[in-house]
Amino acid sequence: MLLLGLEAGMKRRTFIAGLGSAAAWPVTARAQRAPFPVIGSLFSGSREAFELLSPKFYVGLKDGGYIDGQNVTIEYRWADGQFDRLPTLAADLVNRKVAVILATGGEPAALAAKQATSTIPIVFGIGGDPVKIGLVASLNRPGGNATGISLLTPGLDRKRLELLRELLPKAARIGALVNPKNPLANTQVIEIEEAARIIDIPVTIVHAANSTELISAFATLHQQHAEGLVITQDPFFFDQRNQLAQLAERSRIPAVYGFAEYARIGGLLSYGSSPADAGTTLGRYVARILAGTAPADLPVWQAVKIELVLNIKAAKELGLTFPTPLLGRADEVIE
Repeated sequence: MLLLGLEAGMKRRTFIAGLGSAAAWPVTARAQRAPFPVIGSLFSGSREAFELLSPKFYVGLKDGGYIDGQNVTIEYRWADGQFDRLPTLAADLVNRKVAVILATGGEPAALAAKQATSTIPIVFGIGGDPVKIGLVASLNRPGGNATGISLLTPGLDRKRLELLRELLPKAARIGALVNPKNPLANTQVIEIEEAARIIDIPVTIVHAANSTELISAFATLHQQHAEGLVITQDPFFFDQRNQLAQLAERSRIPAVYGFAEYARIGGLLSYGSSPADAGTTLGRYVARILAGTAPADLPVWQAVKIELVLNIKAAKELGLTFPTPLLGRADEVIE
């Protein structure tokens, strides 16, 4: 669920949040009138999440010799968590003959870009295995027209469930929130159910793809007496992180999340890789492709740093105390 930040100077630019009617587009597109290469940026989530997740992208792009507005232009498209819009947005970028497509915010954007073109280079930012979902032939030799980064987030849902068990050793049932519209939803459910069997705890799977369904999901968790909750990784959930933290607090249900940003805005704890750290690599990969390197010659970069972030204040509000071993393993403790 991925990426990219915008520098202050970018705020002066006009952004197009999604694809509307043909009349809504400028008569002459930037991609057609720009005197230099155009990057098409396709993001699964919202503009706000896009700006937050990876402020280092432009550093990586500059490292490769490219600066937006000076020798490269960037066209932005946000799906706002509505994954069914992504194919149309991706097709529009292809029609504008961009030089490279940056497809971030998770698997939905990457898959839409891959389906839209087999010739325009694609740099993706996803959470799972790009080989398994058909984006590349292998990690070291991607082949085709795509390469990028993987944050390894789906494989961590089991660990998040184990962290909840460590924090709540007497819990009789744990819940898991999944977006059914995410291409990885079935994989996430299977992984969580298998992990629940291993640690011998019942699990209730609830689904949500919009704000109303989030409220219903928490009502179901209350009815099922779930005593903890795993929030699976999803661009929509990240966009709704404030609502999720508030719902968890009001429901008095301890929740574990995938990115540190959740814990920093009031969530109990998070465990996962940092999408912000991946921004520099994304920028450098895009720059190398603009300079002539083929995607097939750039191995898929995999995240190696996993962060555990604990929020002491959130724990106190829930009447919880983090075990000493858990505190000792934390990369960041928010007072």
